[in-house]
Amino acid sequence: MALPSSDELLGTFVPVAVYWMYSGIYAMLGDLNDYRLHTKAEEHKRNAVSKAAVVKGVLIQQAFQIIAVSLLFFAYGHDGNAVQPQPSLPTILLQFAAAMMVMDTWQYFMHRLFHTSNFLYRHVHSRHHSLVVPYAFGALYNHPLEGLILDTAGGALSFILSGMTPRTAIFFFSFATVKTVDDHCGLWLPGNLLHVFFSNNSAYHDIHHQLYGTKYNFSQPFFVAWDKILGTYMPYSLERRKEGGLEARPIKKID
Repeated sequence: MALPSSDELLGTFVPVAVYWMYSGIYAMLGDLNDYRLHTKAEEHKRNAVSKAAVVKGVLIQQAFQIIAVSLLFFAYGHDGNAVQPQPSLPTILLQFAAAMMVMDTWQYFMHRLFHTSNFLYRHVHSRHHSLVVPYAFGALYNHPLEGLILDTAGGALSFILSGMTPRTAIFFFSFATVKTVDDHCGLWLPGNLLHVFFSNNSAYHDIHHQLYGTKYNFSQPFFVAWDKILGTYMPYSLERRKEGGLEARPIKKID
């Protein structure tokens, strides 16, 4: 039996570490009321699950994720501990782009299915939406079945279809993790480069978490293309609240 290489081990565990480090940074920034999309009072009042339960739920999902990724690398691994040669930088960039498109496509249609199926929403996806006011370390607070279908399967397809090596996967899955955490951070910070380069951001996804937005903005984690193509795009404006902070408000009539 071939042992996993260092790249495969890093590809398995680094995204988990990145999740907690990056969300920890946002947790420390949570008192920046001028940049919050919801007040702390809203967070405590509207969220239906404790932060301790969220941490437990995320850790359970990440345990499943570690097992699944280990099996993926074993199935598509290589002999012994030899490291696969890295392709050229242009090839790596193409693989990144392909993986992003595969992940976005998978997650859009699966995410939308979790909303359009009353059974799947009630028994599975509603757990994630118990966080009406999202925050960073709740990004992966899902039912384990949803985590397997939406996140783990989407990641596996991205890895396989893009043809990336385990070393490239370290960087891709770490970046996807950062993006997912950022989309749920509940803050709109000036100078955030992810907001500069991606229209799919914390405000865009916050619309989806509100009761009026659950039929819109299914795209995650990178682009908004599928929402625009299939008519589920909800544009918004960022407005200052009287009590401080910002609010993402829809700017079209909601069906």
